[in-house]
Amino acid sequence: MAKLRKEDLQTPVSTWREKDMINSEKVDAFVIILRTTGCWWAHKKGCTMCGYNTVSAPVTEEDLRVQLSKALEKYSNEKMVKIYTSGSFLDDKEIPGAVRKDIFQMFAPAQRILFESRPEFVTEENLASVVKERSAVAIGLESANDEILRKCIRKGFTVGDYEQAARVLNKLNIPLRTYLLLKPPYLTERAAIEDAKASVKYAAQFSESVSVNPVNVQRSTLVESLWSRGSYAPPMIWSLIEVLKDGSGKEGCRLLSSPSGGGAARGVHNCGKCDKALLSAVEKFSYSQDPAEFEKVDCECRSEWQALLELQDLMFTSVDVKKHVSENIVE
Repeated sequence: MAKLRKEDLQTPVSTWREKDMINSEKVDAFVIILRTTGCWWAHKKGCTMCGYNTVSAPVTEEDLRVQLSKALEKYSNEKMVKIYTSGSFLDDKEIPGAVRKDIFQMFAPAQRILFESRPEFVTEENLASVVKERSAVAIGLESANDEILRKCIRKGFTVGDYEQAARVLNKLNIPLRTYLLLKPPYLTERAAIEDAKASVKYAAQFSESVSVNPVNVQRSTLVESLWSRGSYAPPMIWSLIEVLKDGSGKEGCRLLSSPSGGGAARGVHNCGKCDKALLSAVEKFSYSQDPAEFEKVDCECRSEWQALLELQDLMFTSVDVKKHVSENIVE
């Protein structure tokens, strides 16, 4: 991996604007991706699907402050600011406490600042460096099944660790957004759907919002290795819709999905004909919470999806059946 130049270390990875929700209000959100020293777990072992840990040089506190100053120049007083790193905002080795405090002053007009953290850093001591009334924390639980966390995702923490962090946030009245992963490696399409359904039900107890994130095959990951040889396929959009429909109506918890790479070969996709319309329905549902959004679009590939569920179960396999069949057809 090539070392980044100093000017790169002092420039955010990216900034953009998007929509999000604060309570029941749809608002403009300003998104910042900061370069940091990276996720400690990624340096040790790392999750099977995560390819975000790309920084190969130490990022200093000064570097972070310059990045934030550059981001501030693009900020237009959006009500919500979302700050992402390659790991944990509450890890002092990534974002020192003094920098965390300054962020809330720099983006003073923001009613809410959302940031991500692994659960081991979600402590009352670490949260003392943020303005609790303006904070929201996102935790990537991925699955409420410890065996899947350990064997399929290699997450490096347990469901109990997540729950302990969630209870700290609930006690402090800090909103929690929980990320769940749709279709970790080694699960069949049906098993992935059922795991996501159960995980939504569990996480909704503690969360203001739950985000269902279908796997996007990222480079230099175990998932990419499996995908490239036909041992893994990203989920179909029908699977995502099935999870969202089942999880809708959880009182006090918004269910959403904003798929990365949706409609592409590496992301959640269908036949290509219906992808755009169905992904639009997913976006609309994420704000309306009305499962009727999904009744407006249908496609013949739905029967293909239903057949896939049955076939993988009969074959006791999670491989990309369609890829293997198409590559072995004799003309």
